[in-house]
Amino acid sequence: MTEVWILGGTGRSGRAIAAELRRRGIEPVLVGRDAERLKAAAGSLRTVVAASVQDTAAAIRRARPAVVVNTIGPFVETAEPLLSACRPHSHYVDLANDLSAVSATLAQAPAFAAAGRTAVTGAGFGVTATESVVVKLCEGRPAPRRVRVDMIPSLASEGGPVGDALAGTLVEGMPGLEGGGRFQGRQYRNSHLTPARLAGDPLRLTLPDGNTVTTASMPLGELMAAQRASGAPDVISASSEAPASPMVRAIMPLATALLTIAPVRSFARRRLAAVTTKPSPKPREHSWGHAAAHWSDGTVREGWLRVGEAQVWTGTVPAEVVRRLLDGAGKPGAYTPAALFGSTLAEACGGEYQIVGE
Repeated sequence: MTEVWILGGTGRSGRAIAAELRRRGIEPVLVGRDAERLKAAAGSLRTVVAASVQDTAAAIRRARPAVVVNTIGPFVETAEPLLSACRPHSHYVDLANDLSAVSATLAQAPAFAAAGRTAVTGAGFGVTATESVVVKLCEGRPAPRRVRVDMIPSLASEGGPVGDALAGTLVEGMPGLEGGGRFQGRQYRNSHLTPARLAGDPLRLTLPDGNTVTTASMPLGELMAAQRASGAPDVISASSEAPASPMVRAIMPLATALLTIAPVRSFARRRLAAVTTKPSPKPREHSWGHAAAHWSDGTVREGWLRVGEAQVWTGTVPAEVVRRLLDGAGKPGAYTPAALFGSTLAEACGGEYQIVGE
């Protein structure tokens, strides 16, 4: 069976991945809850209607597609049942960049290795762009002492309701993740996850195109990907999407403390899901992944990866990962994209590296 299933096929990410797969000569199957929306999105593509994640998992077990692409968040809730359904017959790819979900999927490495299948998590902009720069900087070198990665997306918004998937990702925190509380930040210190302040370590960056942005630390999947790719004992992940103003950073401890109360969290999730956003253009021409690596001998290497609109690239990366898995280029186990396919994956997806000092 060589079918490729895209779960959440009516969403923006699902549609983008489907278009990129078709450009590569692969006709995917779109999977979703709403038959009418699926029909409108699919055109001539085959569809599968599944009312819930559990129904989707059951359909995967019956049909045994070659690759399953999961675009349905919150990934910390959807990944586990879908990963279980994929073994032992299907490869699995998702777009997670929340640290809990990425960690949980990577923990499935022994099970996927035993099944002879591959799971790839973080196959979207944030994890792939930053991890790829880290891999590029560290090629042929010993592990650095310290690494910082910065995700700087440029996104055009279609507008519309936030929806439960994104609201859940934002509100539910990191349940069960080691190294701190559910609503604390994380960093690596001496190769262990430890608590860190949300939106801490603000840094003003001048991009290679001359624009400036401020990034601040966030407990994203990029953190774990960068640590695994570099072997550095101390790692920070940051994003230009993190709130960087002193006022917002000051009230975040109170806001996150309130979210530890389950009824408050449920209420906030429902209200946020119903919020409608307006369409907006992308704020700058390019999106950037950035990393800086520091070695014990004083060597410092800095690099950038330039790509286009972040959501478009989030369609390109999983499509290229799927193509390689279908071609037999994967390895049994669980990986992030550049850990599996190296720094050239980003270039194959249209990214361009700029390494400072080279």
